[in-house]
Amino acid sequence: MHAWEQIQITVDYIEEHLSEEIRINDLAKLASLSQFYYQRLFSRLVKRPVNEYIKMRRLSKASEALRNRNKRILDIALDFGFSSHETFTRAFKDTFGMTPEEYRINPVRLNSFVKPQLLLNYTLVDENVPLVAEGIVLEITRRTLLSPQYFIGLTAEEPINQMPGGGETGVDELGKLWDDFHKNKPTIQELKRDGDELGVAYPGTKDGYYRYFAGAESDSNEILEGYSSWELPKGEYIVCSFEAEDFEHLVMDVVYKAHKYVFETWLPNHNLTSKPFAAERYASHSPETTNMEIWIVPVPQE
Repeated sequence: MHAWEQIQITVDYIEEHLSEEIRINDLAKLASLSQFYYQRLFSRLVKRPVNEYIKMRRLSKASEALRNRNKRILDIALDFGFSSHETFTRAFKDTFGMTPEEYRINPVRLNSFVKPQLLLNYTLVDENVPLVAEGIVLEITRRTLLSPQYFIGLTAEEPINQMPGGGETGVDELGKLWDDFHKNKPTIQELKRDGDELGVAYPGTKDGYYRYFAGAESDSNEILEGYSSWELPKGEYIVCSFEAEDFEHLVMDVVYKAHKYVFETWLPNHNLTSKPFAAERYASHSPETTNMEIWIVPVPQE
């Protein structure tokens, strides 16, 4: 068994027992490792110490439970291993920047620390061959655009360390950007009827920042006042298609695992890098959507 498989066993165990007491000694035995080596290996592969990871996953699941207004906050706290309402409130605010009560009143989308799927770091698939893992099915293909495609939307810029899926927690600002775009979308006459929607991450205007475009396909490259534009140029693309069980998991979990797989595993092992943008393409960034694609322009490594 590979080392990552031993850690994945304990990651899966943690997920199934978040409401119970979890001892590092028991996790180490499950992985057939000493406590010392287990904690070192876990931190290296998961990018968080064991106890911190457990707390982050409990808070993530608790945030989902808070949407059920029929359940008391104290009961939710106790369900996920917090000793009191006060302890839960303090941990929740430190992590997400708001109290559980504030979140329940205004349930914005949150950046949570997602459960890792470690095989995505170590498994290679050929083009046109699906990769099936827990909670994700993805496939990598090549496509060619014979002519450029144009998009109109809105743009935001924020610190790279706040990028969703990057390990930091808080309010998902990109979700707010999409909400703003969808409010305005019916008034943008230049958009193509039934055209795809596109989210693009690309370098920011200053060090330590990135920009994100959220928009929809248009009939031309006309620039509208108050909006941004994006062009997918003609040429060859690497396209990673993937799906999830529902929209929430798609945009708050699976998309980041797919990004990680493409950029940290698949491209380097094919001696490729990419031009400095990644486009997320879907029929609609809406609750009915369960699949999307990542489009990148491949560049051979020198």
